[in-house]
Order: sequence, then structure tokens, then C-alpha cells
Amino acid sequence: MPLQNQKPIPGKEKISVDTLISRLNSKLRIDIQLVEGKEIADQRFVTGADLHRPGLALAGYLELFTHRKVQVIGNTETQYLEHLSDKDRSDSFRKLTEFDIPVIICTAGNKLGTDLLEIARTHEIPVAYTSANSTKFMMLLRDFLQDYFAVQTMAHGTMVDVYGIGILISGKSGIGKSEVALDLVERGHRLVSDDLVMLTKKSNILIASATEMNKHFMEIRGLGIVNVMSMFGIRSIRYQKRLEVILELSLWEETADVERTGLDNETIDILDTSIPLIKLPITPGKNITVIAEVIAMNYLLKHYGYDAAEEFQNKIHSHIAKKKFSPEMPERAVEYFEGDLE
Repeated sequence: MPLQNQKPIPGKEKISVDTLISRLNSKLRIDIQLVEGKEIADQRFVTGADLHRPGLALAGYLELFTHRKVQVIGNTETQYLEHLSDKDRSDSFRKLTEFDIPVIICTAGNKLGTDLLEIARTHEIPVAYTSANSTKFMMLLRDFLQDYFAVQTMAHGTMVDVYGIGILISGKSGIGKSEVALDLVERGHRLVSDDLVMLTKKSNILIASATEMNKHFMEIRGLGIVNVMSMFGIRSIRYQKRLEVILELSLWEETADVERTGLDNETIDILDTSIPLIKLPITPGKNITVIAEVIAMNYLLKHYGYDAAEEFQNKIHSHIAKKKFSPEMPERAVEYFEGDLE
């Protein structure tokens, strides 16, 4: 199936509060603990990546209160509650808990009073505490939830990290994708996934990874299955890499139009994300491995503002402009050979 026709795999619909707290502890190493609602945390669910600071809701404005989001209570909300009388504080918090809130998380070491915890218990709303800074915690939590709820797709090809650039090698079965990747690994580059690549959309980028079944494994036709990490060591693999370039291999006779200058930058859309596409016709004797390295280095040069194709085009235009006034033959690049006669 062509890459642009890959069907998206819908993201997960929900995550339980119990699982969320556990993942934040184990995966993100955030010290966060449930202090209320432990027995119902597996029955309360978060359904999106957006977070909410309920300052306006605590102040009484509930018209646009997005209660289905994770509610984060930081220094501002805590100090506001502390400035209220006991009755006003209880009334303000009680109005908040009348909504179906999945979980309340107090950040920056802030804690709720026993009276407010009792109100949360009455309305069966889990409450968690963390000492993490509010801004940093929300950034990490939002990133985790975006990844959890992200749309994915699967692509046929081999994903490698070449000089820090994520290249997806695509093409028909048997054309040599795995062999090129194996040669790249032998030259010090890193394998992400062979044959089947999982692509996850995070923000406006695509992150590639292997599946649990095929990670570290590679199929070499005529040889069979090899374990790249066992054979080449830990330096030869990556668990994930951003997809930055697609290298499409095809037989020369099947290629109708071949880019010669690099001025026409073709792209392909995957999950509504535009990725540079390089179509490379192959013939016997062509060193695809070295070309893949050149593609990665050329991508880096463009990233830092240098485009060889544009520079060459500018030189041609400059020469044509000069030729109008003084039609001379092009001069050699070296003005004087300095007696070098080898």
C-alpha cells in the first residue's frame, strides 16, 4: 500500500486514573500519590490530553467550566482558597465537585484541607498530590496524554537513524530495503524498525518505532532472521526516532521521472503531516548506503540554511548574466596549478 494511503489507527479512547498515576510514577518518574479515591480510581477515566486550571470555577464562574479534563490545583488556586472563610471555601469547592471531574491533582506540594478532601470523597472524585512544579508537571502530563491518545498508522519499510536524521526506506518487497539498512548499521548507524514501522503523530511530527513483535529483528532474504542488537550491540538500535525523510527505492526502468538538480522538493502527506520524499532509482553497482548517508547530511545542511542546489542555480544565473556582456568560455576552477604536474 502506498505510504500516502495508510489508514490511520484511532487513538485510545480513555485511561483510568489508577493507570495514569501508575504510569506517571513508573514512566515519567514523577512522585505523585493518590490521597483520596484509591478504591474508585480504576473506575474514573481521563478521555483527552487537555488539562484545566479551575481558578475561575472556584471563583464562581461555571458557565464554561471544562470539567471533563484533569483539574490541576497549583499555588494560585490554593492561595485563593486559603483567603476564603471556612464556609466560603467549602461552598466554592463543593460547587466544583458537583461536576463529573475525573481527577483533581494538587501540584507544587499544595494540599487540600481535610474538609475539602471529605467533600471530594462524598462526590467520589479522586485526589492526588505531587511536589512537582505546576508548569513542568502540566507539560509532562500533557505530553504523556498526547502520546497515549495519539493517532497512529503502520508503514511497510525500514526505519533507520543516519547521522541523527530519521530515514524511512520504502519500496517494493525484495528491492533491498533491509540490506541497505544492515549496511548502514554496519557503518555505525542505528536501526529503529525493519519491515513494519509504527508511526505515531505527536503535535505536528511523526515518531517511528518498531512493534513489540519485530523490534531489533531484521529479515535478510536468503539468510533469514537476525537480531541486530545481539549481533552489533546496543549502539546499533533505537527504540524511537522522528521521521524526517522518506527514501523510496525503485528499479530504474520503472522510474518515469528522476530528479536531477534537487530544486523540486517533493513531499508526501502521512497523517496530515508533510514529509520530504526522495525517489531513488537503483541499478546494479549503485551504492545506496552511501547515498543514504549523503541524503542525511544534505538534509542537515538544508536545516542549517545551506542548499547546494540553490547555490548551483545562483551560479548559473550569475554566469548567464555576465555572458550577455562578455561572452567568454567558463574559466577553470584553479587559476594556477603551482607546478603540480602529477
